[in-house]
Amino acid sequence: MKNLPRFIAFIASALVLLLFVYPLWRITLEAPQYPEGISMYIWINQITGDTPGTLQNINILNHYVGMQQIVPSSIPELQYFPYVVAALGVLGLIAALVNRPKVYLIWVIIFGALAFLGIYDFYLWEYDYGHNLSATAPIKVPGQAYQPPLFGSKMLLNFNAISYPAGGGIFMGISLMLSFLAYLLSRSSKKTPVNSASLKAPKTKQKAKPHLQHF
Repeated sequence: MKNLPRFIAFIASALVLLLFVYPLWRITLEAPQYPEGISMYIWINQITGDTPGTLQNINILNHYVGMQQIVPSSIPELQYFPYVVAALGVLGLIAALVNRPKVYLIWVIIFGALAFLGIYDFYLWEYDYGHNLSATAPIKVPGQAYQPPLFGSKMLLNFNAISYPAGGGIFMGISLMLSFLAYLLSRSSKKTPVNSASLKAPKTKQKAKPHLQHF
């Protein structure tokens, strides 16, 4: 039981590092001209598509409605986010080696805060691309914004935009839950059960009363 939190923390750390192997998020556009849909994958250090030309096709579509081009090299988060993920994984390994509730708690707080900030930053990125439109766009629809949904699906003109976590995002969510579980288990393992027998008052040996001699 004592080493179970450590084992779980090792697994959680490994899942975090899988973000270097799997994309974090996926946005798919479905339309009559794209019956099978075209998907854009957001990684911690790059943005790719189903094919090498997918991102270029998405930028062409964005141009018609006045959206900015998606240029991965100009997105600062893609430059430093790999270091953040690596630091989270290393911090998880340190927490597993130390195997103390306070260290696990620090890891969970940092992990949760960074995950929240990452999702919020992604929302702001989507908002900027969907609302900051060019005034010279070939297609103008008054009051129309093209921000993809953060989670779920949304109709944007004749396109159905679908946004969900990809493999890396799922692994990251599982890792966060496992890190919290490691903290709970480490805290419970530190509590030593109270032996009820130790609470009983010790029995005192009664001295035998001297017998009175009758004369």
